[in-house]
Amino acid sequence: MENREFWFVVGSQFLYGSEVLETVAARAEKMAAELSKVLPYPLVYKVTAKTNKEITDVVKEANFSDECSGIITWCHTFSPSKMWINGLAALQKPYCHLATQYNKEIPNEEIDMDFMNLNQAAHGDREHGFIGARLRMPRKIIAGYWNDEKVHKRLSDWMKVAVGVAVSKKMCVMRFGDNMREVAVTEGDKVEVQRKLGWQVNTWAVGDLVKEMNAVSDADIDALVAEYLNAYDVNTDNLDAIRYQAKEETAIRKMMEREGCIAFSNTFQDLYGMEQLPGLASQHLMAQGYGYGGEGDWKVSAMTAIMKAMGKNGNGSSAFMEDYTYHLAEGQEYSLGAHMLEVCPSLAADKPRIETHRLGIGMNEKDPARLVFEGKAGKAIVVSLIDMGGRLRLIVQDIECVKPIMPMPNLPVARVMWRAMPDLTTGVECWITAGGAHHTVLSYDVNAEQMCDWARMMDIEFVHISKDTTPEKLEENLLIKDLIWKLK
Repeated sequence: MENREFWFVVGSQFLYGSEVLETVAARAEKMAAELSKVLPYPLVYKVTAKTNKEITDVVKEANFSDECSGIITWCHTFSPSKMWINGLAALQKPYCHLATQYNKEIPNEEIDMDFMNLNQAAHGDREHGFIGARLRMPRKIIAGYWNDEKVHKRLSDWMKVAVGVAVSKKMCVMRFGDNMREVAVTEGDKVEVQRKLGWQVNTWAVGDLVKEMNAVSDADIDALVAEYLNAYDVNTDNLDAIRYQAKEETAIRKMMEREGCIAFSNTFQDLYGMEQLPGLASQHLMAQGYGYGGEGDWKVSAMTAIMKAMGKNGNGSSAFMEDYTYHLAEGQEYSLGAHMLEVCPSLAADKPRIETHRLGIGMNEKDPARLVFEGKAGKAIVVSLIDMGGRLRLIVQDIECVKPIMPMPNLPVARVMWRAMPDLTTGVECWITAGGAHHTVLSYDVNAEQMCDWARMMDIEFVHISKDTTPEKLEENLLIKDLIWKLK
């Protein structure tokens, strides 16, 4: 992540003369330097483009640069948009149009025609905007003064989305076995997903993992157990179960590192040769930024890794989640999310506890160790990627997480309680109408606007369930989207 950067491409033309162009370049370089101090990734000034060739050349360079995660354009002066056509048509990286100007205010006494000729962003950005619209470019438009906090926040959010695109394009998912038998929503067209999103999704036998586990040394297990004991409270005397989870985690991580994978899935139906379903192991791997999907759900596994990368410091508070059960008391309608064992501790309100308990489902020979905690309160989203047959649909619902309204002392899993938007029952109706899965990614760090931007960059359908959504409006919206996407 530390090597990622964004390129600042500024538009102008030769008609203004060399002195104006030198001023434009100096200002653009200063803006990039100042913005780099407040944005999550460096903004590198590349060129004040004045010709078709300059624009096309910088786009070609951006397309093949591993460091460049996207370009931000701005037209300080008037930049005729026909010369942008070839470059923008060839662009393969995320694209943000910053509609701004160097000066914040009109200088009443100093303004003259020289000032007007130099400061034509209002003119240039509209010309530049037209060609983006004409080419039907997937783009983010951010308008405002470049040095205001609101603009910084929106640029930062967009940069994180663009990083999510970069992560997606190189995504490799390691599946241990297949998905849970007879489950529909965890299926999907892996060829289409690789073409559209860049994901390579392949299967490794559980026996391969067991073989790797048998090669893990006691020293590796000791080192990882020490990490566990430092990071979490221990509420079990079963140290053997903790050590077994350390063996599983070490083996999974080594296999993923060897194959270049940053996400994995497994299923409790296929644990042949293993004593425990990876619980603590999966949770600790997610805490390091890996994606995970239970029951063979490779789509949610990849989305978890992507949204983690989009979050704070490149590994945000996002996690694999499942809607488990509802609290339907009038005036206190909540959803309780959890999973058997595998919820990332990045969601925890307090220090998680390591516990061991019997798991009454799956092929576990012994009681698996897992982290138990309550999720933190705050605004969040839940995200589901589904395969509609011929296209992908990304569904996002706004939620409000709360401190669980009861302690649930006999529930030995990590859990989060939330209020769904617009309310629980309407939200459930809308989610089911849209085809949302029972597995999601829950995120406190990534918002619906960012996921909309990601879907636009990846050219997939986006559905947002918010406080203003009604079943009638949603059904109408889905019908329109269905017609539009069939024409694509």
